[in-house]
Parts: sequence; structure tokens; C-alpha cells
Amino acid sequence: MSEVVFTNEMDEEMTLNMGPHHPSTHGVLRFIIQSDGEIIRKATPDVGYLHRSIEKIGERCTYPGYMPYTDRVDYVAAMFANECWATACEKLMDIGVPKRAQYLRVISCELNRIASHMIAVGAMAMDIGATTPFMWTLREREYINDFIEELCGARLTYNYHRIGGVSFDMPKGWADKVKTWVDKFVPLMEEFDRLITYNDIYVKRLADVAVISGAEAKDWGLVGPNLRGSGVKWDLRKDDGYSVYPELEFAVPVGRGQFGTVGDCWDRFYVRVEECKESGKILQQALVKIDEHPEDDIVGKLPKKLKPEGEAYARVESARGDMGCYVIGKGAEEPYRARFRTGSFNAMGIIEAKSPGLFLADLVALIASFDVVAPEIDR
Repeated sequence: MSEVVFTNEMDEEMTLNMGPHHPSTHGVLRFIIQSDGEIIRKATPDVGYLHRSIEKIGERCTYPGYMPYTDRVDYVAAMFANECWATACEKLMDIGVPKRAQYLRVISCELNRIASHMIAVGAMAMDIGATTPFMWTLREREYINDFIEELCGARLTYNYHRIGGVSFDMPKGWADKVKTWVDKFVPLMEEFDRLITYNDIYVKRLADVAVISGAEAKDWGLVGPNLRGSGVKWDLRKDDGYSVYPELEFAVPVGRGQFGTVGDCWDRFYVRVEECKESGKILQQALVKIDEHPEDDIVGKLPKKLKPEGEAYARVESARGDMGCYVIGKGAEEPYRARFRTGSFNAMGIIEAKSPGLFLADLVALIASFDVVAPEIDR
């Protein structure tokens, strides 16, 4: 007679789909989750739902004509992709950028950094269960959207930067309006800290969850706030010193394990909140220093024909960290190759390694703490 084996159905592993249309995936992403009840055994990212061949499109456009497409590399912080592409082309063609244009780039990018982080910290709080902070951050982001709309005519996909500079100078009275807002915003972030950052329930919900050490962060190629949240003080604005950032004073916030272990979900949230305050300080300085170059052009001198030969790599400190652009020219009006390196793509890799042992609800916190956006992953 064959032996009868009785199994406990409650011990069977479940396979769950989180996404691709799920509010906590922060874009069109899918996670295949193997779990034992509420405990995750494995969470595997399944990406590609938003792939649009945007890098291949770059090889079918002229160098200036590709600029509007770069907005789609990261639609939440499009200004940085504009700057990255422009900087790579400028390196390739040996084009100088006037000081006024460099300050306009810094001002537009730092405004966009705050706008992006407002979405990141507001949405993360909402994912955890607090809805009020999201309304708070959207209110401040709307001010920035209005400013950028006055500057370049768009609120999301800007197409503002140009090879050699920017497309528009500041409108009359614009700088004063931005200064007034920044002077209110920086102290107002203390209200946000009382509302959610140091909220006892929120802290206990995130402290010691999905801890990533500094060594692990470097091994997995994390960048930006995700790297700095693990205590690694690395910021291209300081360590690479591009544009006019060396002329500006600002700090680089890092995770300190204030309520748990260095590199936990709370640290990654905290770093983004502090970066908003530092971006405010950068704006205050840049809006003053730009007046030292009132007669500068906003676009540098370009060659008559943009048909470069050679290759160049440029990198900028995006809202999601080190964004790189690699471009090869072979004497044609279109690039031979155009490629982007993004922070969100790298962050997806460590999720599978860090997910075992987490609660299902903690996976939501982990994804939110990385501030990933789908177009940066798929392209």
C-alpha cells in the first residue's frame, strides 16, 4: 500500500501580484510576491510595462530635437534629464555655457528637486496611511509648478534647457516671487517635521525596516538619497562640482540612524526632507548671485552645424541621484548612440534581496522609500 501524506494547507506558499496597476508601486510596475501569510519569502520585480524605446528614438532625432524626449526619462523631475542631455552634448561639441544660463539651470533644477521630493515624501506618508501630509506637499508643489510654468510655459515636461544654455530668461519680477516663497518654505518645513517626519507612529512604522548598510548600498549601485540614506556622503554637486554648485554653500544630509539603524526606511525619508531645506538655501543664494551676470547671454556660442564626432559622458545629481548620459557622435546630425543611467533602475535590483522576511505592508514602505518612477526603469 502507498503511504498517505497529509499536508497542512495553511503551510502552502502563496503567489501574489502587486501591480502593475497598484497605487503603492509608484508607476506601472509589477512585483511577483511569494509569501507565507503576511511574511514575504521573495518579491521579484517585473518591469517593462512602460518601455518606449526612448533611447533608440534619440538615435533618430537631431541633437537639439531630442531634448523634448528627455523629459520622459523621468517625468517627475524632467529638468535633470534636460540638463544631463545638454551637458553631454556640450562636452561632445566643446560648447561653453554662460554663467547666467548656468544659474538658471541651477534655479530650475533645484525647484524641480523640491517638487519631486514633495511627491516622494507626501506619497510615502500616504502609502503608510497618513493622507494629510500628501495634501500639504501638493500645496507647496503647486507653487513651484506655477513658477516653472511662468519660466518656460510647462508644468511637468519642461523642454527648458538647451544645448549651450536655456530657452528663456526669467520673466520680470519672477525672481522676487520665488524668493518670497522660498523664504516661507524653508521655515515651513519645520511644520512638516512636526506633522509627519517626527510623528511617533510614523517613526515606529519605518525605523529598522529594510535596513541597507553603506557597504550594501555601494555594492548594489544605489545613488542619491537612497545612497545617502545609508550614511554614505556622496553628492555630485559637491564631489563632482559641476555647473556653479562649487560657488554655493549647502550641506549634504545623510542617514544617521536617529530612531533605528542607519539605512532604514525612515532614514531615506529623512534625507529627502532635509534635501528640500538645502535646496531652498541653494535657491536663496542662486537668486542673488544671478544678478552678478545681468548682461550674459542665456545660450552659448554654438557651431554652425551640430555634426560632432567622438563620445562623451555627463552626469548630474538628479532628484533620484546620479543620472548619467552617454552619447556617441559619428559626424551626422543624429547621435550614433544615446543612453541614460538612472537611479530608479539600480534601486529595483536590491528589492528582491531585501524583501525576504518583510511583512507585506513593509514592502510598500520599502518601495516608497526608494522613490522609484517607472520611466526611469524602463525607458
